[in-house]
Amino acid sequence: MQSENSLSVCGNTVVATTRQWIDRAAFRNQHRLNDHSFTRKRCLTFQVVLIFILQKTIRSLQLHLQDFARELGVEHWVSKGAWTQARAKLRHSAFIELNQRAVLEVVYGGQSDFEVRRWQDWRLVAIDSTLLRLPQEPELGTEFGWVDCRNQSGKRWQYAQARLSLLYDVLNRIGVEARLVPWKKGERGLAHEHLGSLQATDLVLTDRGYSSYEWFARLLQAQRQFVCRCERSTFAAVQQLFDADQAGRSVQVTLVARGPQLKAIRAAALPEQITIRLVTVRLAGGELEVLATSLLDEATYPTSSFAELYRLRWGIETLFGVLKGRLSLENFSGRTVEAIRQEVHATVFLSNLETVITRPAEQRLKEKNPERKFPVQVNRAVSFHAIKSDILELLTNRTPVEQVVRQLEEKFLADPTSVRQGRNPPRKKPSGWVSYRFQRYWRKAVF
Repeated sequence: MQSENSLSVCGNTVVATTRQWIDRAAFRNQHRLNDHSFTRKRCLTFQVVLIFILQKTIRSLQLHLQDFARELGVEHWVSKGAWTQARAKLRHSAFIELNQRAVLEVVYGGQSDFEVRRWQDWRLVAIDSTLLRLPQEPELGTEFGWVDCRNQSGKRWQYAQARLSLLYDVLNRIGVEARLVPWKKGERGLAHEHLGSLQATDLVLTDRGYSSYEWFARLLQAQRQFVCRCERSTFAAVQQLFDADQAGRSVQVTLVARGPQLKAIRAAALPEQITIRLVTVRLAGGELEVLATSLLDEATYPTSSFAELYRLRWGIETLFGVLKGRLSLENFSGRTVEAIRQEVHATVFLSNLETVITRPAEQRLKEKNPERKFPVQVNRAVSFHAIKSDILELLTNRTPVEQVVRQLEEKFLADPTSVRQGRNPPRKKPSGWVSYRFQRYWRKAVF
């Protein structure tokens, strides 16, 4: 078990690295709109604009600007129009590089004592996507696509929508890569784009929407390992296992590309024949599922281990719930393509920052009350609110890193939440009216 001190050092390193990068002139010059941006002495400097986006709130923009001004100690603040012009000078790539330099390189690159959690020496990474509803702006509909719909009276309208695809480390709760694309772009095509970010020690977990010969062939050609849930109609061998309805089976099958698929496989220079392993597992609700995997060695990877292994994929679904629920990602404060990209990548970076900073508190909670009937963990509503509230102290040089991180940790420990394991409530698809009422009256945001 990793020591609390080493975990705190990692959190301090991530925060200190973030401070260093956003203060660098080279970083500012690389991620500004042009050479004339952020050159004059203004209230809305490059650093201030970046931090303000990270502190996004569901409150009105003007109230947020006024509160932020008080935190900065500025008497005369700016208008909403001035803010809109200032954020237009910042490129969203700033948050992507911050995530790479301050989080990924520190956590995975050996720059700290962060203990990367693994499953049998594999880093478990899930790939999945979610749809984001965007503001009603022609520019956004042109960039990301429109969704046509109509009500019961036959009245038609449309709204803008985008697709967010994530490569996510489910055991360490780290977003490795995010891609925001038009909503009509397929999940499988997006998964291919994530391949370049995979490491040799990654085990890729995907849901049944990704199961296909081409996806498996691409992973095997790249020498990457995978576990993927299969649709009943994916392959004949899968259909046979579903028909047998027996859990705990494991068979190796050789798949051969045929028919129209063969032309696409040859065009992509992929192998025309692959060998995979099919494993059957029984879910808690009694349903049978068939998993396809490249882990062929049954002695090293017994069939009985796959149900729990695949269950870990649910971490990426939980992340989408955090991004769209607790962090109100779809409540965009900007209405341009660049503003949308800024907030998406800023939210992913903030989620990773919260993961690293709260790890010491998680460790202390586990050690403090090991005999509890229900274990406790950091309440993420509390942690995100604390980080956003203290974002200026955290990412500027006004307070030493160790001091502000220690203060945040005390807030995390003050109000933990219980973990009731084994709960499996039925999933119900709510009606549009129920969903509307929930979003308007019941959904809880953190800031």
